[in-house]
Amino acid sequence: MTFFNIFSNRKIKEKEKTTIIVDNREKNSLVISELIKRNNIIEFAQLPVADYIINNTAIERKTINDFKSSIIDKRIFSQLNELKQYPNHLLILEGLENTELYKGQIHENAFRGFLLSVALNFKTPIIYSINEEDTAKYLSILANKKEKSEPSIRQSRTLMSKEKQIQFILEGFPNIGPVKAKALIEEFKILKNIANATKEELEKVLGKNAEEFIKLLN
Repeated sequence: MTFFNIFSNRKIKEKEKTTIIVDNREKNSLVISELIKRNNIIEFAQLPVADYIINNTAIERKTINDFKSSIIDKRIFSQLNELKQYPNHLLILEGLENTELYKGQIHENAFRGFLLSVALNFKTPIIYSINEEDTAKYLSILANKKEKSEPSIRQSRTLMSKEKQIQFILEGFPNIGPVKAKALIEEFKILKNIANATKEELEKVLGKNAEEFIKLLN
């Protein structure tokens, strides 16, 4: 679903605008309305990684309080690791306007230590945002930058055909590249058939790698 600001007096040149792909869980965020005010093209999708995708950049957005909670329940570790699937990725910490950064559930030195870990160990830049409007400004500037590199498959998969999505999943298994993934799809059509196939059936496509594939499935 794509939204345009129909109330703006300025003409929008769609070809010059980069679509901002937004995770469905961000629909109720005020960031969305701020992006629309700035004439950005918005498209919602079920993103398995990040909250926003702009060209080759994956952006995880967290309020300060949510960030602290995610450290405590350890959600943030898997989220930061998943972000690294993209060539470019960053973390936006939002809410400096109304939140004291070093007060709350976590001791201030532990919090500083984790921020250093995000930058040094996870290699993820951190952007500090004042509020939703400020976050939208960052995203809008990023969307309006000219992108020279080709889009990542991690980005484009949100718009892939079903067959391409299945291929994407299969290529995540060890020793399965594009050729074998396509061969599996041609032979079994859907993931359910692949999962239910016998070892002998899988060996016709995967050869000696069939056994390892079955072990991972189970």
